Amino acid sequence: MEKETMQLDFAKMGGLVPAIIQDCVTQKVLMLGFMNEEALRKTIETGKVTFFSRTKGRLWTKGEQSGNFLNVKSIKQDCDHDTLLIKVSPCGPVCHTGADTCFGEKNEGDFLFIQYLQDFIEKRKAEMPEGSYTTSLFNSGVNRMAQKVGEEAVETVIEATNGTDERLIYEASDLLYHLIVLLTSKGYRIEDLARELKKRHK
Repeated sequence: MEKETMQLDFAKMGGLVPAIIQDCVTQKVLMLGFMNEEALRKTIETGKVTFFSRTKGRLWTKGEQSGNFLNVKSIKQDCDHDTLLIKVSPCGPVCHTGADTCFGEKNEGDFLFIQYLQDFIEKRKAEMPEGSYTTSLFNSGVNRMAQKVGEEAVETVIEATNGTDERLIYEASDLLYHLIVLLTSKGYRIEDLARELKKRHK
């Protein structure tokens, strides 16, 4: 879990600070709750979001009854030291009504998974765990990684011209994955491609 060294001003709101809960992959705001110092401490210790319930007057861990826990990925404070932004991986619908979010929105944003995937690939590059296919690609060197991009590009073309739509999506996904691995090996991210395309679009 990523967290900042925090010096929060709990006194400003009588011992509480608002905590904005955001999905770490889709970037959707899921809900808003309040924490006191004890709730924040428990959140950090357990890795599951715990609030202070103003109506019940006690701590409550989100998901303690439903099982829809909010697994903490990072905690940041704002510039005034009186609000938290907590990025999470939710275990199910967040709202007590059964909705994905407390704002009635679907918790979707599949394209943003590409950024999450690159973060994961960068972690693989840093840790190089044994038995990982991604690790084996980094170990094979840039020439082999570039060759894999070429192979997957050819397979994508074949499926586009003579294959099925299902296989086209499958091979194009392989192409994108291997391209991200190659970019990562060279110190670049998929966002660098987005910036280049945005510049051309102007």
